[in-house]
Amino acid sequence: MSTPRSSPSLLARQWQHGGWLSTLLSPLAALTEWAVARKRAAYLSGAKPSYRAPVPVVVVGNIYVGGTGKTPMVIATVQGLRARGFTPGVVSRGYGVKIGREARVGVGALAADRFGDEPALIARATGAPVSVHPKRALAARALLQAHPDVDVIVSDDGLQHLALARDVEIVVQDARGVGNGRLLPAGPLREPAHRLQDVDVVVTNIGTPVGPGVQANADAVPARRPRPVRMWLEPGDARHIEDGATRPLSAFAGQPRVAAAAGIGNPERFFSTLRAAGIEPDATLPLPDHHDYADSPFQGLMADAILVTSKDAIKCAALHDARLWEVPVTAAFSDARLFDWLAQTLHQRLAPKSTSAVTQARPPT
Repeated sequence: MSTPRSSPSLLARQWQHGGWLSTLLSPLAALTEWAVARKRAAYLSGAKPSYRAPVPVVVVGNIYVGGTGKTPMVIATVQGLRARGFTPGVVSRGYGVKIGREARVGVGALAADRFGDEPALIARATGAPVSVHPKRALAARALLQAHPDVDVIVSDDGLQHLALARDVEIVVQDARGVGNGRLLPAGPLREPAHRLQDVDVVVTNIGTPVGPGVQANADAVPARRPRPVRMWLEPGDARHIEDGATRPLSAFAGQPRVAAAAGIGNPERFFSTLRAAGIEPDATLPLPDHHDYADSPFQGLMADAILVTSKDAIKCAALHDARLWEVPVTAAFSDARLFDWLAQTLHQRLAPKSTSAVTQARPPT
């Protein structure tokens, strides 16, 4: 039998639908809105300087706190731009990793405990150089110094990090939308909902396709801003974490003693992806986002196979648990022209820079 699906906490329910607790916290949300508006005004007015990189910058972020599917979007963006002739690099905060004054830059198989799980996953999936630092302006500068061939920077998260100027903003949301529409802590939003009107693209992560109507369509996207796009995640063959062997995901369907675990922002999304693939795990183990796996959380799972996300797999190898299988996912989109549009937009915004010398402002400290 499957384990029951966990119920959202009181605060999570109120963040989605409102209620007495959300109302009680609304004065604090007003303070959040004041602070956000003041910060944004300072950067827009020039009172606080932004670092303008000599190459275009694409920010992939969200306004809903927690996981909405940014990492698959970043990977798809890097791959889409490379396919169109760009040489992308990635900057990220390096969540959960202690980084000193200097940014940390790497390529290929990066250690999650030095770069963070999401940057390590992005580097492995794309082969692009990755630079991590809480101050993304410093990360961008270090990236370009180490890899001068990079001609576009993709920022993993950082929509609210206005110290790094950007040319394109992509927001990723999921089925929760803007929740109850309130800012933290009365609601789930980092910025007011009307911020979505200012970005270039709003990607809605629907998790799994719900029918033929969401398949890629090159003609269905209106020429308006923000550009609306639906994204879903298509699982690939499972990969055995210990020896790298692969197996069709369908091989786990109907098998007894199969469990699933996820340490991501919304674990239920991963479990739903498995169910859509015909796999009903005997047990599901939701873990905190960015779970460090310093100790194995799988000791109590009576399972012959445990399916985990790629983000978890980056950190699980050290556990040497032969039951662990990674389930990689690939982002698919309702808008077949999304990355053609993005490449064209970047070329247009890059053109003025090529006609005059670019002055690199010193990143704010």
